[in-house]
Amino acid sequence: MKQVLFFGDSLTAGYGLGSPQTQSLPALLSERAISDGNAFHFINAGISGDTTASALIRLPKLLQLPSDIIVVALGANDMLRGYPADTLATNLENVIQLIKKAHPQSGILLLGMELPKWITAKEADAYRNIYANLAKHQQLSFLPFLLEGVIGDMRLNLPDRVHPNAKGYQLIAHRVWPLLKKLLDTVA
Repeated sequence: MKQVLFFGDSLTAGYGLGSPQTQSLPALLSERAISDGNAFHFINAGISGDTTASALIRLPKLLQLPSDIIVVALGANDMLRGYPADTLATNLENVIQLIKKAHPQSGILLLGMELPKWITAKEADAYRNIYANLAKHQQLSFLPFLLEGVIGDMRLNLPDRVHPNAKGYQLIAHRVWPLLKKLLDTVA
């Protein structure tokens, strides 16, 4: 059985859900894989509040685990806290390089993040192409914006309008699944 490591923040962990073990993005994708006859064991290594800097600190221990696919979903907290865009870009690049060094045969799926459209600060422009540039440079499977169509929608989010509710995660899982399935079909 293939093993998939989901490495991220609260959006991976399933912050605020009644049952992250069954309603989080990794859990929904695992359920989908099983129903499609392509089961995998998943490790949900999402930690609420994680930044790219704190993720880099905990990554080496996680890379000791065997992983066929690693899904990276980081950076939202860096943006919301106003950390410099170049620091975010450098940290994400380092995350990908460490993964490739430890698991050269593993597939990597990068789940991109954008600032919500209601944040219009001049600094927001610096964040806009970080994920697309990294995905292109590192030749990664890539979803440009994890929360597209979900963020800000009261029906799909917790009251903070940032963290998806169970229904929001179902829509996100539907968008992520084709990319993950392609990786599951191609990794040895």
